[in-house]
Amino acid sequence: MKNILVLGSGCAKCTKTAEIIEKIAQEIDVKVSIKKETNPQVIMNYGVMSTPAVVINQKLVHSGSIPHRENVVKWLMQE
Repeated sequence: MKNILVLGSGCAKCTKTAEIIEKIAQEIDVKVSIKKETNPQVIMNYGVMSTPAVVINQKLVHSGSIPHRENVVKWLMQE
């Protein structure tokens, strides 16, 4: 299972990012646990300056925009 953290203020883009990741994970049958993090201190601890940002298994993989489908599939398929 992949632990995914969507970092952001809770804005529409952050919510959409979490929804996209969850939908794609279901489509390709990858088990995920998605959590939204809005605490500015936690977000800064990852060095994120622009949200939404995506952290998978404690590793920052994306920030600053809603991720493209191809990227999400690639992240979810990696071991």
